[in-house]
Amino acid sequence: QVQLVESGGGLVQAGGSLKLSCAASGSIFSINAMAWYRQAPGKQRELVARITSSGMTNYADSVKGRFTISRDNAKNTVSLQMNSLKPEDTAIYYCNAALSLSRTDGVNLYWGQGTQVTVSS
Repeated sequence: QVQLVESGGGLVQAGGSLKLSCAASGSIFSINAMAWYRQAPGKQRELVARITSSGMTNYADSVKGRFTISRDNAKNTVSLQMNSLKPEDTAIYYCNAALSLSRTDGVNLYWGQGTQVTVSS
């Protein structure tokens, strides 16, 4: 059983900062990419930032220069530092991991339950 648990969401004023964290636990053999997605009311879920096991990153254009994704491979965690937050960043943020449960297992995607981020103007 694999679990991804997010933490760090909340309410912040525009221009403020928040840091989200996500910890993957369970019988995990290896984790490839980890990512943060978000879904605002009435909108589709979108990729915010992604980081590979070697540390390569990519970001949505809307968050470049404001958000930073990082991971600790030893602890199976991924974080998202969000600075200069805007009201349009308001959404539920989901952690995602592409991982294998054994040497012969394929790579499957797992999701966290989501954490609410609300940015007030």
